[in-house]
Amino acid sequence: MLNNKSFIPRHINATADELAGNNGKGRYIFLPGSDSRAKEIAQSFDNLVVKQHTRGHHLYLGTLSDNAKTIEVASISSGMGCPSMEIILHELFHLGGKRFLRVGTAGSLQPSVKVGDLINAEGSVRDEGTTIHYAPLSVPAIASFEVVAAVLKAATKLGFEKHVQSGIVHCKSAYYAREFSAGPNAELNKAFLQLLAQCGVLASEMETAALFIQSQIYNQQLMQEGRGPAYRVLSGAILGVVSASLNQKEESVTIDRLIKLALETVKTLEGSSHG
Repeated sequence: MLNNKSFIPRHINATADELAGNNGKGRYIFLPGSDSRAKEIAQSFDNLVVKQHTRGHHLYLGTLSDNAKTIEVASISSGMGCPSMEIILHELFHLGGKRFLRVGTAGSLQPSVKVGDLINAEGSVRDEGTTIHYAPLSVPAIASFEVVAAVLKAATKLGFEKHVQSGIVHCKSAYYAREFSAGPNAELNKAFLQLLAQCGVLASEMETAALFIQSQIYNQQLMQEGRGPAYRVLSGAILGVVSASLNQKEESVTIDRLIKLALETVKTLEGSSHG
């Protein structure tokens, strides 16, 4: 599977050679939901190259500088929801991608989780219909410990500790029905979210379940191929908490903080991998 030069992606414009780098670990790949955010993340890259695709999942390739170190990175939209994430992630992995960081948004389920906060997702409630085609619901969707730890370390370095909360998030398929009670199941959906809140789930979003479950399975495939620990698939997610009432200035501050933390997390991960 690693650097599969014969694999032809159908939804992104990328090659195995373009996703290689970082001493065999591959590029660190940021996965926002929209192309506009992928482009915004890429504004921090050096040596930027843009690979366009007719479906709008443009691939932004570049590097980050961390002291004397150069880190190879990429940014590409996963699209909205687990079905789209499943497609993009599958193609990235089969081209050799192994380091994934979702950079997205979420709605709060807890009074203590304020608009403008950042969620360091440790795992995901699988309330969607995509990942059941990969694994039974009894298999938890869990972020990589290395990424969760790197987010916390990066937050401390940036002075963002008071804005970051770590925990479980809810991943859904239906945005308006599940989160905003549209349709005839409104009361059932409200009750379900209240139950999740009582169980300590921090926020609700739409992509992490696919990211975590697929990464777990991809990692197992690499291990079965005899790849060493350095080639492990790692995935995590940082989510900016937003709401419909958020004004443009407040949203801009939240997204700016989100992207800064994501960039610093990758630098921290790469630093940790070198001891």
